[in-house]
Amino acid sequence: MDADDQARWAPLLARGRWFAALPPGHRTALLQAGRLLRLPAGATLFQRGDANAGLYAVLDGAVRVGASDTPGREAVLSLLGPPQWFGEIACIDGGPRTHDAATTAPTTLLLVPQAALLALAEADAQWWRLLGQLLAEKVRALFAGLDDLTQLDAAARVARRLLAMAQGHGMLAPGVAQRSVAVNQAQLGAMLSLSRQTVSEVLRDFEARGWVRRGYGAVELLDWDALAAVGPPAA
Repeated sequence: MDADDQARWAPLLARGRWFAALPPGHRTALLQAGRLLRLPAGATLFQRGDANAGLYAVLDGAVRVGASDTPGREAVLSLLGPPQWFGEIACIDGGPRTHDAATTAPTTLLLVPQAALLALAEADAQWWRLLGQLLAEKVRALFAGLDDLTQLDAAARVARRLLAMAQGHGMLAPGVAQRSVAVNQAQLGAMLSLSRQTVSEVLRDFEARGWVRRGYGAVELLDWDALAAVGPPAA
């Protein structure tokens, strides 16, 4: 990115825990090595098994990460918004992409090409530790999500996932959160192994209680404490 683009996007990226914790020189080097991609809604970034093109960050819009197992049926792993990074697994191990990634809205991305990332790591081996920290953040979020799927009822799963998404699955800097989550009921259901009807019923109940407000393709969180208190049913 040129200097103007760096000045524009660096404050947004600094809202993310990983980028904010990078040493200043490493932040600058990463931005200088990156280039901007502007894509329409529905654009495919990569599919499972594709060769690795590099490390991405969402600057505007949203990216759906998941996999299609049968025609017309898709498993949604996550919906990523600004300023989340993704694609680090293939960058670290040099293997193919593990999932599909596509935009769900007009989206601006930062792409740090794999060759540029490897050049940075060859010049400074600390990059491997820093990339490992990014991967560790993702693994922690994944384990938390798996625990929710196996231990919580539908209402608790929906509440936990909305809060997690509003906080970037723990990857936003301390004190940073989003009041509105760009997700629809079908996407929530796909992420939580719930039917769209079940998600709709849960959200309708939450809305009646004044905890959320449903919009087109988004859910606004009104009462974080109430959502956080939703737990599994009593035994």
